[in-house]
Amino acid sequence: MSPTPSAHTGMPCAASDANESIRRFVRARRGLAWTAQDMTEYAALLEIWSLAVRNEVSEVVEAA
Repeated sequence: MSPTPSAHTGMPCAASDANESIRRFVRARRGLAWTAQDMTEYAALLEIWSLAVRNEVSEVVEAA
């Protein structure tokens, strides 16, 4: 499963898309012990979501 495109790749994504990627990621691992790689991927997805939320909030503030 590849994460949602991020600011790291120069391709912005919607916070809702990033959130859905997190949901799919967590659902796929339900009931399993997380590996160090799982935790790293989860942290990356959270960072992508956080950047997407900040971008959306900035757009709203700028438009106001």
